[in-house]
Amino acid sequence: QAQLVESGGGLVQSGGSLRLSCLASETVFNINVMRWYRQPPGKQRELVAEIIVDGQTTIADSVKGRFTISRDNAKNTVYLQMNNLSPEDTAVYYCHRPPSIWGQGIQVTVSS
Repeated sequence: QAQLVESGGGLVQSGGSLRLSCLASETVFNINVMRWYRQPPGKQRELVAEIIVDGQTTIADSVKGRFTISRDNAKNTVYLQMNNLSPEDTAVYYCHRPPSIWGQGIQVTVSS
């Protein structure tokens, strides 16, 4: 069964950086689109970044210039590099393979 497993979250101070990783099972990695979403406390889940098979990326306006998404096909991994983090970035972050495969989510907490 296809799986996505996130790692790399945790607690960081405002202005710090984290890199999230999403390890995909081999059977799902030959796909066109991979996405990162996040769900802040008490809010709806929102799209953060997307990468397609040719490497083209789309970044949400709220994190543009601070977050980047990349993929390493040899490692079956998609990354979300997050720089200059602020408390507003505190959320559970999810890796997603459309239409229906989600990771378990990983907590990112940014302290002020």
